[in-house]
Amino acid sequence: MRELILALASATILAGTANAATVYPIDRATILVGSPFDFKVEFDAVVTPEDVKVTVNGKDYADVFGKAAEFVAEEKGAEDKVLGSALILRDLAIGTAGAYTVEVSAGGETQSVNWEVYETAAQPKAKNIIFLIADGLSVAHRTGARIMSKGMTEGKANGRLAMDDIPPVAFIGTSSTHSIATDSANTMSAYMTGHKSRVNALGVYADRTPASLDDPKVETIAEALRRNTKKSIGIVSTSELQDATPAALVAHTRKRADKAEIVGMMLDVKPDVLLGGGSAYFLSKDVPGSKRKDDKDYIAEFRNADYAIATDKAELAAAAGSNQERLLGLFHTGNLDVTLDREFLKKGTVDKFPSQPGLVDMTRAALDKLSKNPEGFFVMVEAASVDKMSHPLDWDRALVETIEFDKAVGVAREFAEKNPDTLIVVTGDHTHGVAIIGTVDDEKPGEVMREKVGTYDDAGFPNYEDKDGDGYPDRIDVSRRLFLAANNGPDHYETFRPKLDGPFVPAVQNEAKEYVANEAYKDVPGAVFVEGNIPKEGDTGVHAVDDVVLQAAGPGSEGFRGYMEQSDVYRVLADAFALGVPKE
Repeated sequence: MRELILALASATILAGTANAATVYPIDRATILVGSPFDFKVEFDAVVTPEDVKVTVNGKDYADVFGKAAEFVAEEKGAEDKVLGSALILRDLAIGTAGAYTVEVSAGGETQSVNWEVYETAAQPKAKNIIFLIADGLSVAHRTGARIMSKGMTEGKANGRLAMDDIPPVAFIGTSSTHSIATDSANTMSAYMTGHKSRVNALGVYADRTPASLDDPKVETIAEALRRNTKKSIGIVSTSELQDATPAALVAHTRKRADKAEIVGMMLDVKPDVLLGGGSAYFLSKDVPGSKRKDDKDYIAEFRNADYAIATDKAELAAAAGSNQERLLGLFHTGNLDVTLDREFLKKGTVDKFPSQPGLVDMTRAALDKLSKNPEGFFVMVEAASVDKMSHPLDWDRALVETIEFDKAVGVAREFAEKNPDTLIVVTGDHTHGVAIIGTVDDEKPGEVMREKVGTYDDAGFPNYEDKDGDGYPDRIDVSRRLFLAANNGPDHYETFRPKLDGPFVPAVQNEAKEYVANEAYKDVPGAVFVEGNIPKEGDTGVHAVDDVVLQAAGPGSEGFRGYMEQSDVYRVLADAFALGVPKE
C-alpha cells in the first residue's frame, strides 16, 4: 500500500510538472475593455515555434488579437541559466467585452486561463474621485485615533472622526498572487490597475526573468485617464513620491525599489499635482543628498514641463493659488517627518526641513489646484506613516498620523459637500496585527510597568486632553494612556511609554546578522523583555492578512459592497468615470 501511495504521489507531481506553462494575465483576471496590457506565456522547457499552439475561445490567438507574439527561444535567468521558451505580445488591448478562454500547449506543457473583459457605464457617474488611503490602516488605528482625539465618557465617544460618517461598505481582500501576506506595492497596484500581482510589484505581473523593468505590464488608472479623458490627476503623500503607494498610479516595475526609474515614469504620465517627499531621486548625482546614479536633473525636467516647484509651506501656498496648471511639491529628500515630531516635539529632521507642510495642507492645495479643471479630477491622498510607524511598533506616532489622515478626510468631505458630483473612498492598502487591549496607568502601585496595564474593568478611560481644540491631544505622555499591542514582531523591550525622543527602534542587528532586542530600552524603568515571533532576520512588525475596511460616499459608491478583492475596486472606479466604453 505504501508503495502504491508513493507511486500515485509521484505521478501527481509529474502531472503537475507537465502542466507548468504560465500565462499572464493570470486565470480569473478582470480586464477593462480597451485597456492595454502585455500578454506572456512562459514554458518550462525549450520548445520550437512549431510546437506552440495558443487559442482564444477556440480560435488562433493571432486572429483574435490581430497580431502575433514575439517568440523567445531561450529566456535567460540569473547567470544566463536557460529558463525555457516564451511568447510575449506587448501593448495588447481587447475591444469587445466578454469571457475569454486562453488555451496554451507546447510539447507536454498545457495551460488554460479565463479572463473577463468588462465594460463600464456609458456615462460617468462622478466628475471627481478623491481616493484617501492610510497605509496599513487597521480598525485599531481608527478606534485609537477617535479615543485619543475626542475622548470617551461612560463608554460613549465624546466626538466623531470625519471618517466616522462615511459608510463602511466593503471588506477588501489584500492577498497577492503568490502569498496570503502582502505589501504596499502589490496592494496599491491592485487598487490602481485592477490586476493582482506579487509582493514588491507595481503595474506588472511578476514574471520569472531577473530584470525588473521587462515584466508584463498592465495599465494604471493614471494612464487610463490620460487615454480616455481630459481629467486632471493628483498624487499626494507624506512619503517619498517614489514609494510604493504613490508610485502605483504610474509605475511598471517588478521591484518597488526602482525609485530613480519611477521618477521618469512619473514624468511620462505627468500627473498635474505631485506633492510629497523624495527629492533625492529628482536631483542629479552631483547634488548633495541625491540618490541618483546618473546626471538626470528631474527638477529641471519637470520645470521644463511647465510645473511650478514648491519646497516648503509658503511656496506651496503660493503655487496652489497661481495660474500655473501643474504643481510639483517636494518637501523632503526622504519621507516627511511624522506629525508628532513635525508639529509638536520638533524632533526627527525638522531642523533640516523646518517648513514641511502636513497632509491637510497638501490635500487642500491639491484640491484647490485640481478643481480648476472643468473636466474633473482623480486624486490619491496617502497617509504613509500610519504604516511606517506601525512597523516599529510605535503606536503613539501611528495614532497621531491617523488623526492627521482623518483631518484630510474632513477636507475631502468639505469639498464634496460643495461638489456633490465627487466620489470619496477611504480605506487602507493592508492591515497591521495591532489591537487596543486597555490602558497603562502610571498611578497604579508598583515598579513593574506590566502591573500598570489595565484590562477589562480595570482599564478605565484614558485621560488625554485637547484644551486647544485642534483635534490632537495636548500630550501623549499622559498618566493613563491607551495600551496597544501587536500580535507579531521581533525581540524587543516593551517600555509601556511613548517614545518622546524619536520613533521606536525595537531591534538591532548583532554580529550574527540577527535582529535582537535593542538594549537602548533595556534600562527604562519597568521595561519588559518581549520575545519575538517572527524570523530573526526581521527587525520590525509585519503586515497582517486581515481584510481592509473600505468606506465610500457619493456617486458610484453603490458599486462597493460586501467582500471584494482589491482588484475589484478598480472596476468601480473605472465605472464611476466610464473608462470602459467600447470604441470602434
